Amino acid sequence: MSKIVVYFSHAGENYFNGGYKKLDRGNASVIAEKLANMLGCETFEIVPKIAYPNTYKAACDAALKEKKEGILPPYEGYIDVSGYSDVYLVYPCWWGTCPQVVFKFLKDQRFNSSTTIHPICTHEGSEMGTSERDLAKDVSPARVGPGLAIRGSDRDNCDGALSSWI
Repeated sequence: MSKIVVYFSHAGENYFNGGYKKLDRGNASVIAEKLANMLGCETFEIVPKIAYPNTYKAACDAALKEKKEGILPPYEGYIDVSGYSDVYLVYPCWWGTCPQVVFKFLKDQRFNSSTTIHPICTHEGSEMGTSERDLAKDVSPARVGPGLAIRGSDRDNCDGALSSWI
């Protein structure tokens, strides 16, 4: 069986190294590309049907509303990951866990016991939050391997951390 990198990323205004910065590409997108190149595998981007706001505060407000209300927003396209032995899942840590659109993607999958989910989250201080534990609830009977937390502001210099983690 093979590997795939699945990711959700937010471009636009992001919290970055103690301040706000407009990013043409989200942190998770940059890291997902690096990881896919290292692994020599394909990627799938989770793209919400309704984009999150570009400003940091508005995106945070939307993410918190989804989390509090249990909203699982739809996304564009579909890929069946049941044939992959290793699914590398890259996402920003929003409100201490995965964004709700990532949980929607996971709920749409049929995982099997020979699949391992390898979580990588971007953050600016929250590390993995509860995302590893939260992921385990949605991917059974697949396993969740040890995660890797990368500061978004370190996205361009994380090759060593990715390589060691792999």
